[in-house]
Amino acid sequence: MPYKPDPRFVDLYDLYTGPNSIAAELAQRKRDATADTPILISTGSDLVLFPGRDREPVYESFRHSTRGFKELTAISHLGTAMAWLAEMQEEGIDGWQAWARRFLAQCEAVRAVSIVSYWQTEVAVDAWKGWEPKIVDLVDYACRTVEDFLHAGLADPSIFTYRALRERLLEPPQPGRLPVPFNDVMVATFALTFLDITHRIMRWINTLDLDWRTLMVMICGSSGRPTAGLTWATNNMCHLLWRASQKTLRPEYLLISPHAPSLNLDMIKSGTDLKDLEKAYRTLWCKTRVTAEIGAKMFDGFPAFVPDIGTAPVITDPAGTLSEMPRLKHPNDRFTAISRLRMVMEDPRQLLSNSVAEFIIDELSDKNLDPGAITIPCFTDTVYPPAGSRIVADYPPAA
Repeated sequence: MPYKPDPRFVDLYDLYTGPNSIAAELAQRKRDATADTPILISTGSDLVLFPGRDREPVYESFRHSTRGFKELTAISHLGTAMAWLAEMQEEGIDGWQAWARRFLAQCEAVRAVSIVSYWQTEVAVDAWKGWEPKIVDLVDYACRTVEDFLHAGLADPSIFTYRALRERLLEPPQPGRLPVPFNDVMVATFALTFLDITHRIMRWINTLDLDWRTLMVMICGSSGRPTAGLTWATNNMCHLLWRASQKTLRPEYLLISPHAPSLNLDMIKSGTDLKDLEKAYRTLWCKTRVTAEIGAKMFDGFPAFVPDIGTAPVITDPAGTLSEMPRLKHPNDRFTAISRLRMVMEDPRQLLSNSVAEFIIDELSDKNLDPGAITIPCFTDTVYPPAGSRIVADYPPAA
């Protein structure tokens, strides 16, 4: 006979956890009490503030719909794209040559459109003002070095191995074999992209006049990989908001809820009534917080939980290992910067933007949100060949 709990036990269970339970009622009453308190929702691409009192939400985007994001992220991805080709070739997977030709053609097309006027008038990112000519050089250099690698690999498939990829493109073992290793290109483009994101978001937040001591914050939905950004240490939005608050945001008031209802800008722009969605967010936040607050009162006298917002370690040993994201010692600490690139690829918890996020956030915060006052890793002090230059590289033979 199949097991089935006695209904009287089920009724007792539901009194605490069911949809009409005491926990649900308390959460709803707490929610109603926060009706005038702003709640800030961060999705995978946007920040949305529900000001309370039935006022309309306000928002700011920080990813796909923003100027320059796809341009520089496309360049950032070239290094990993070449690794995908190497993986296909080493594993004997058919079709890598066709992909190589597609990347080759697209790099050539990008070089044709990437001119100073495009970056100044079409992209027109405030945080990059004055850097546009150097961005043109960076993009041109990135595309040309990848094109050279692709031409060589199509002529000699043995080049499409991880060893050759590292020695010919990513990190040549001897200085001078490539004017700038492609690892530096990836750091620079990630850093420039996140510089714009941080600059815009922090300026927008400063216009909101938020009371950070009471602000309710939720990070909802997926950010990057489904396994990424689920903790304070692995979700750079936590650090960004904490620094934007002048370190007054209460960490326990920031909740990460990957399974919360979805929200996107189309819903706001189309005039969708979001009152029910706002109510759902407030309910989730309050239901989670009330459990924590009750626990503190129930077990007073025992060690209290304190959220860990993390102190990043410093690394020096190339043969060492990492379990937490290391901290850049200074803007030109490329060993740590590239180690962070490796970690965001290897650690499923990490957002790819974590490779540069914390440093850029701290630098902008400490420099009064002045992009011109900070040193951008692998960009500010790195000399990229002028656009149109022929890249002369003394490559080792393919292994």
